[in-house]
Amino acid sequence: MDIKTATALRRLRLVSAPEAVSFLLLLLCSVLKRTTDFNAVPVMGSIHGILFILYVIFWADAWNRTKWPLRTAALYFVLSVLPTGGFFAERKLRREAEDAVIAARARKEGIVNA
Repeated sequence: MDIKTATALRRLRLVSAPEAVSFLLLLLCSVLKRTTDFNAVPVMGSIHGILFILYVIFWADAWNRTKWPLRTAALYFVLSVLPTGGFFAERKLRREAEDAVIAARARKEGIVNA
């Protein structure tokens, strides 16, 4: 894995969890807006919107660089629109990055896994 691909995956992973948290907070703010006089939906909506747009941009870049199959790319996109999906995406991306590091070290040491 080259440095640009690793960077694309890292950016996607780093924005996944905050995007999921902002989605959950937006849902909470929506409930509070309807049940109390507290209205933070415009602020939280803007924050979530920015994080979601970043997620989609980073997702497209990662898909382009990693050459994921359509199924994998679709999974990461679907996870972005589920309230807690970003947490699962972050975990899966972290595992993928760790596996890539292990494979690179093995290649460097001359060990080839079948």
